[in-house]
Amino acid sequence: MNASLWRNREFNLLWTSQTLSDLGDGVATLALALLVLVQTGDPVSAGLVGTLASVARLVCRLPAGVIADRFDRRRLMLACDCVRLLAFTVLTVAVVTGRASLPLIIAAAVFDAAFGALFGTAEDASLRSIVPIEQLPDAVARNEARSYGAMLAGPPLGGLLFSVGHAVPFLGNAVSYLVSLVMVGAIRKPLQAPRDKDVPVRFAEGLRFVLTHPFLRMLMLIAAPLNFAIGGVVFAVVVALQSGGTAPAVIGLVETVVAVGGLLGAVAAPRLQRRLGLTVLVRVICWLAVVLLASAALLTSSVAAAVPLALTVFLGPAGNAALFGYQAAITPDHLQGRVVSVIMMAATSMAALAPVVAGSLVAAFGAPTAILVFAGSVAVSALGATFGTGLSRTAGENRWSAAAERC
Repeated sequence: MNASLWRNREFNLLWTSQTLSDLGDGVATLALALLVLVQTGDPVSAGLVGTLASVARLVCRLPAGVIADRFDRRRLMLACDCVRLLAFTVLTVAVVTGRASLPLIIAAAVFDAAFGALFGTAEDASLRSIVPIEQLPDAVARNEARSYGAMLAGPPLGGLLFSVGHAVPFLGNAVSYLVSLVMVGAIRKPLQAPRDKDVPVRFAEGLRFVLTHPFLRMLMLIAAPLNFAIGGVVFAVVVALQSGGTAPAVIGLVETVVAVGGLLGAVAAPRLQRRLGLTVLVRVICWLAVVLLASAALLTSSVAAAVPLALTVFLGPAGNAALFGYQAAITPDHLQGRVVSVIMMAATSMAALAPVVAGSLVAAFGAPTAILVFAGSVAVSALGATFGTGLSRTAGENRWSAAAERC
């Protein structure tokens, strides 16, 4: 009988450190935009900072997988924390001294995003080394709760700290990286299996493993359209409410309600996963998501559209816990980084396109039609999950360790 995940020293050190880092990121993201607006008064420049950070994160995703499989993951995460700590320390000093230029702000945001992507990939790849196979879904669910909690608390806290002093949010983020540096440094257990340093680490090996494994192909087919659809529907609802004259504060409530749904879903995820099992759970989630997202098309003139969106996001962490927990269980340690990077690249690339696609569809056909198009993309995933072989082959697994032993 494995000890409770709450008693797993290594996992809790990593989880706690990244809870603080995620919160710091949420604080700094809003504060960066506010800082640019205060200094330049130009919303385009403020948007440019976020866009360049997103591009850096996306570009670094695939190389991060190779690096996480090539080098010692603990040292790699420590190096990432050092770079991000330095970036925000420099930015804090620049703000205090009145020398925070736009190029410096952009540099801080880009370095933070790039090394954040590398840290995140190394962290995900390390999970199997510090968490028993059977507890991987619970670990993924706790990471989901961490992300949604930061999403809820980060922006309001960032605005509050920025009002106290323009440098305060960036100092807080630097402190979060310092704490992360100390806590990750306290991890004793190796975060990867022993490996032959003379064996070359090639990206193609990870890509081939994903594309030739039925379950991993199905994972991409499910995760990418779901992320794409949720992001697109949220954006379409926001545009529709804004066009209808809804107050900005009320519009902001939509994203808050959605984030609350995700946080509650992350708390409920382990229980749902244990009760239904991976195959049934994922199929139920996909079909319910189709229905819930389609129902939002009937509510685009009201903030009530947030309710089916929140219910959809509530289901998401349980699906992620089951899918990505199983992925970690069946992927050999020396491929973890590359497999994670390939899957996350597919999922995040589609999600990055969601606002553009949603805006174009709303402009051409209206919000209800746009939302139905996104619901249709999830229906493709639901059909694949129902009739494809990727999930069917997991139906007979009684123990996750059995799946791991076959790989």
